[in-house]
Amino acid sequence: MSDKDIQLFENKKVRTVWSEEKEEWYFSIVDVIDVLTDSKDPKQYIKKMRTRDKELNLKWGTICTPVEMTALDGKRRKIQAADTAGILRIIQSIPSPKAEPFKLWLAQVGKERIDETIDPEITIERALETYLKKGYSREWINQRLQAIQVRKELTDEWRTAVSKKVLNMLYSPMKSQKRGQVCQPVNTKISKA
Repeated sequence: MSDKDIQLFENKKVRTVWSEEKEEWYFSIVDVIDVLTDSKDPKQYIKKMRTRDKELNLKWGTICTPVEMTALDGKRRKIQAADTAGILRIIQSIPSPKAEPFKLWLAQVGKERIDETIDPEITIERALETYLKKGYSREWINQRLQAIQVRKELTDEWRTAVSKKVLNMLYSPMKSQKRGQVCQPVNTKISKA
């Protein structure tokens, strides 16, 4: 894991670390609680929050990961941290007006994801809109979407070809067996590609 610049939210520091192994950000839980609650003692707030929310408390060990970060005293220490999903779960348990915009955003993202599941075309429209907002040309976007489609078709074709090959390997000895004879299992190791 490597330390990155400290993130600022409403002029308050939130320590973050990027995990090369898991390819995701980890955020200091104490810092996030401090930003969203204005608590004088964020560690005490976390204890009370875990007491109030039994489900959060039960899953705390999987949500919270000790990650080495620079502590407030400047020394490297293991700090309670969570990935994005963990932080979003913790935010759900904060009854603070500052956390409300995050909760509304979470609800909106959830609704959009459900809508996309019902109508997958919405996903394509959202991707197009996002690329346009990022400043990409329509030509580039069309090429990108076509490349994604071609890649999907190619991987589907590979998957089908590999499945057929595996089935042929497994069942070809059975074809050579005489009627009524018990087939012996084939010891075939399949390597992951």
